[in-house]
Amino acid sequence: MKHLNFETLSEAMNNLTQRGYTDNFVANDTCIKALYAKKEYQPSDLTIDETYRFEGITNPSDQSELFAISTKDGIKGTLSMSYGANHSQNTELIKQIK
Repeated sequence: MKHLNFETLSEAMNNLTQRGYTDNFVANDTCIKALYAKKEYQPSDLTIDETYRFEGITNPSDQSELFAISTKDGIKGTLSMSYGANHSQNTELIKQIK
């Protein structure tokens, strides 16, 4: 798995977008959705290519994680997850991705 060093979440997202990770994924109760492609996937249909973790500047417990994901049918995108109290991603689905 490739791993580069980025100072900020937005810097990592911009770099990944330039490298073809143009869709946005969200993990809901039953599946992981590619928002632009308007497709739904199960974790077995996805691969995590890269992972980046960021801590908040003023609060180290304010963490977020960015996943670069590719699908079996060629879609590439990112999934961003905050570790604060208000994240809405289904972490159990995300943990099932290879």
